[in-house]
Amino acid sequence: MLDFSLSEEHKALMDTARRFAKERIIPVAAECDHKAQFPKDVFNAAWEIGLVNSTVPEAYGGNGMHEIENTLIGEELAYGCIGIETTMEANTLAATPIILAGSEEQKKKYLGMLTAEPIFAAYATSEPGAGSDVAAMSCKFTKVGDDYVLNGAKAWITNATLSTFFVIFATSDVTKKHNGIAAFIVDRDTPGITVGKHEDKLGQRASDTAGITFEDVKVPAANLLAPEGKGFKLAMETFNQTRPAIAAGAAGLMRRCLDECVAYAKDRKTFGTPIGNHQMVASMLAEMAIRIEATQLLYRKAAWNIDHGVRDPIVSSFAKAFGADAAMQTATDAVQIFGGYGYVKEYPVEKLFRDAKLLQIYEGTSQIQRIVIARQLMSR
Repeated sequence: MLDFSLSEEHKALMDTARRFAKERIIPVAAECDHKAQFPKDVFNAAWEIGLVNSTVPEAYGGNGMHEIENTLIGEELAYGCIGIETTMEANTLAATPIILAGSEEQKKKYLGMLTAEPIFAAYATSEPGAGSDVAAMSCKFTKVGDDYVLNGAKAWITNATLSTFFVIFATSDVTKKHNGIAAFIVDRDTPGITVGKHEDKLGQRASDTAGITFEDVKVPAANLLAPEGKGFKLAMETFNQTRPAIAAGAAGLMRRCLDECVAYAKDRKTFGTPIGNHQMVASMLAEMAIRIEATQLLYRKAAWNIDHGVRDPIVSSFAKAFGADAAMQTATDAVQIFGGYGYVKEYPVEKLFRDAKLLQIYEGTSQIQRIVIARQLMSR
């Protein structure tokens, strides 16, 4: 029997996140975007009430929420500002491979760090020459005695300048492709690590993004998260579990677009009537609502799969690809509905338009999602 309802606990959690977005995120979002600055006080407040690190198991001090709860929180926070939400959600991206593959000692130490105080963590696969093509990474590890030494660079890393530790993927030999990749947990204060400048981005400017360089960085054997040949699979499984949250963020951004547009369409008049009464504007509002509903259904199905142990990565790719493209189209339509006002920073849809584009790029571009989907279809 199918059941599309949310429990009373889910509704209460969404209400908490919704109030937080309204009271703490929306009032500072425009300034954070302008200054390209993340509001740490907002993060601290979200951490205090359990809206960050939500999937960390109770055994390590977390709330032990399922992916459905994590995505519901993400949608509400993204309604306030998806740039701020992205940096908050990046902690879950970094925690997920540790939850999936970490030793008991690694989980106690690093997941425990996330729940003991409001700190940041980062997940790093992307490189200057290897983004969606994870197997092409060239950041190299070398085994020296019982330890490992890292050399190379990572790019476009969310939370890079803020993080206390990183989950780093590296290869023993670039010619080995997938088979050479391993994963490590690397403490920020390890000698040889240099974090680059904060990237001056088009959108999601409140989210911290920078590169990381490794020069003879010594990593103890105890911090090996996935051995050589197992790192690529861990990276892919991590993305399978975190892509639904990207779609949830897209849904939140689209809901904000729709609310802003409906309010404007009721107030703005042309030819003697509110513009929402004009057929073309009304049609765009309806299409926004359809996209939101479809994206919510897709990300919630993907989250349900994860929570029930159904490994079907195609659904996560469905949600991410559709949600990202739908958000970009919805934000484009929002600017169009606002007309000239939509093109100036005084109104929020200009920011929503810039923020939406990154959804089609990070954690696997919209084009890469379609390749993933097609390959799975061909293999079945």
